[in-house]
Amino acid sequence: MRAHLVIALILLASGGLARAAEEPSGCDKFKWNIDRERAALTAPDRVKLASGAELAAVPSGGMTIALTAPGDAGLPTPPERAPKEGTFAGFTTFKSAAKAGIYTISLSSGGWVDVVQGGNFLKPKAFSGATDCDGIRKTMKYEISASPFVLQISGTKEDSISIAILPSE
Repeated sequence: MRAHLVIALILLASGGLARAAEEPSGCDKFKWNIDRERAALTAPDRVKLASGAELAAVPSGGMTIALTAPGDAGLPTPPERAPKEGTFAGFTTFKSAAKAGIYTISLSSGGWVDVVQGGNFLKPKAFSGATDCDGIRKTMKYEISASPFVLQISGTKEDSISIAILPSE
């Protein structure tokens, strides 16, 4: 009986280690260079937006979006991942991207991103994230057409988040 308990504890611990190994730590652990995105997310002149703001175009730098409880956020489309209790959510609508192409969407902290265009969820073409990198937590690449789209954020632990949507280099 005691041997089974030891084996069970070892298996549980190794599962926890595997999960921790999935989360790289440090700015050098991102899959691509994040200097430009990190600078946009930490710039003092970030555009400040309330959730639900509508913009004619994607800002050329970073923006900070104020978030609310998911039930109060009025997300236009239910998120693909249901937000946990005690988290925050919000959205911004863009009338158009400057031109069709691959855009890098980066977040200052953890959260779920939904990009909705033409009534469909866009799937990221690539994803990278790391903990312990001041100013940036994750970055994703999406193919966005030059038509209206909605950026939804949910599942964040804080009531605001910095976001950068930049053309990929």
